[in-house]
Amino acid sequence: MSFVRTTPPRPVEVTAVFPELAPLARPAIRLHPRQGSPSVRDSSVGGPLLWPAGEPWPQCEDAHLHVDTGFRESPTEVRLLRILSSRWTPDGPAPALTPEEEALKERSAARLAERHEAGPPAPAECPVPMLPVAQLYLRDVSLLRPPGQADLLQILWCPYEHDPYCKPATALFWRSSEEVGDVLAAPPEPYETDYPGYVPEPCLLAPELITEYPNSLDLSPELQQMLEDRSRWQAASAALDSTYAEYPSEFYSIHLADAPGWKVGGWPPWGRTDPNLRYCTVCEAQMIPLLTIASFESNGDDSLTWVPEEDHAAASSRYAHQDVAQPTRVEVGSTDNMQIYVCPTSSEHPHTDLIQ
Repeated sequence: MSFVRTTPPRPVEVTAVFPELAPLARPAIRLHPRQGSPSVRDSSVGGPLLWPAGEPWPQCEDAHLHVDTGFRESPTEVRLLRILSSRWTPDGPAPALTPEEEALKERSAARLAERHEAGPPAPAECPVPMLPVAQLYLRDVSLLRPPGQADLLQILWCPYEHDPYCKPATALFWRSSEEVGDVLAAPPEPYETDYPGYVPEPCLLAPELITEYPNSLDLSPELQQMLEDRSRWQAASAALDSTYAEYPSEFYSIHLADAPGWKVGGWPPWGRTDPNLRYCTVCEAQMIPLLTIASFESNGDDSLTWVPEEDHAAASSRYAHQDVAQPTRVEVGSTDNMQIYVCPTSSEHPHTDLIQ
């Protein structure tokens, strides 16, 4: 990839304090999305897909919830409004739009004129083209376990609310990039979206392999109690932040366990609910985390322990903070995470998703 992001060392080597956690270590790949101009040959979030020209584009035909969010704009309009907002300055005229941004503005104006003439279709009465969410090449994300000769994972979603739990419906595709000939140049887009947070900004990725430990909610009662034992932390001379002196398990959960942000593999980021195991509807195998789609790249902690070293200066800046904390502009749930789960026994078995 074209840039690098490095997670700082953990403030405490957790297995030195609690060797009992060592068998629970899992690899994860933090994707570190950052806004850019990915091509179909790049791993990306919200970027163009290597989609065969002769293959139908995915359409959502499920029932959509009619939620009055007070927001209904096309993806083109969402992106234009973000650009115009970023160009605003209180100190003088805004910088001129680039040619690409001017073209986006023209498309938005044409879409508004088209909407004025035709009127909006009822979302539940027509198939809705899905939006690209992520494209991951095996060469960049080694933890992927594609079937057969596949080396590419593509995930899309429908930007309308669906039951259960008011979330976008997701679709997952594996394919071999070498077998794709002509690429679909202009995929269809949905007429509108329920929320701007369902429209990802195009981002390049800087995948980084890390080691994760379980969220404290995934631990047995005995291990949870162990994390509360301050004498264990003191005996290991662990530099426990004084803020957590009374509740050291919170220090573990925030700084030492599962990483925040977009990632492949690893441990689930529980919090909205207690651990909710997912089982395959075909073979009943326990499903495994594939991808975490995050509303934010950091957990809101002021110490920035999960912010990549290369981003510390930007994360401390009032004006650059959003580019680090929320580069994709995605928001799911109440600024939560969406987890994609797959069956470990067969890629042909249906995946599932969960808001946390």
